[in-house]
Amino acid sequence: MDFESSATRSDEPIPPVALGSVLVSLLDPSPGHEVEFHRWYERDHFYSGCMIGPWFFSGRRFVATRALKELRYPETTPVIDDIVKGSYLALYWILAGREQEAESWAVRQVRQLIAEDRMLVTRRPAQAGFYRHRWSVSRDPDGVPAELALEHPFAGTTLMMVDRAPGVSAEELDRWYRQEYLPATLPGSEAALCIALDPVPLPDDAPAYVPRPPGLDRRCLHLYFLDREPAECWKALFASHGERIASLGLGEVTYAAPFIPTIPGTDRYADELW
Repeated sequence: MDFESSATRSDEPIPPVALGSVLVSLLDPSPGHEVEFHRWYERDHFYSGCMIGPWFFSGRRFVATRALKELRYPETTPVIDDIVKGSYLALYWILAGREQEAESWAVRQVRQLIAEDRMLVTRRPAQAGFYRHRWSVSRDPDGVPAELALEHPFAGTTLMMVDRAPGVSAEELDRWYRQEYLPATLPGSEAALCIALDPVPLPDDAPAYVPRPPGLDRRCLHLYFLDREPAECWKALFASHGERIASLGLGEVTYAAPFIPTIPGTDRYADELW
């Protein structure tokens, strides 16, 4: 076998493994089709829609049971038209410097899957979008790096979307999180890692069914990765976070939602969504 064939040879250096952007996808099954949806996504779409594509290097699925959905806030949010929507979360890591190529491929791939009738009709899109990696903060001096966050067996994750207050810059909000809030909050807590991301507007040729929420120019997304299930540390870490940043005049939490990992190869949690 010729491992140096022209089909594989390239003069371009192999890029370092660094997190560049994230694809975040929130979906629901139609009631009564929970297992069908879960198996379609796990056994086909997770791979055919993203993981076989160029420059996607890690991915993982999470789920919000009805008990976890009860912890979400605020009740009304510009991020999604109903706070209880989005039972399943999929996160995909894209290599730094290759974001545009991966994002363009993903849009083309979904259109092809639609043409091949491989987009399950019983799925209900809740939210999807690309987010650029801004920074990461670990709890521990030699903690799990952002690039390995989806490979490490974390017990759960929390999505925290924050809209900056008028007049508050992204740098100002970053400074508060990185210099004040996170150094005081993460040590000794169950939150091992916080990844900060900026939303990227969907390309014009993205499928029309994907919701396009307003206010992206002031929004940031923080992903917290947890050593314990979110319900066990929600009150201590997240329940009052919205009140805190509002009281400081920095902004408002527009979506706070906990998730736990799915268990590949099983239908676990499919009967606990509603």
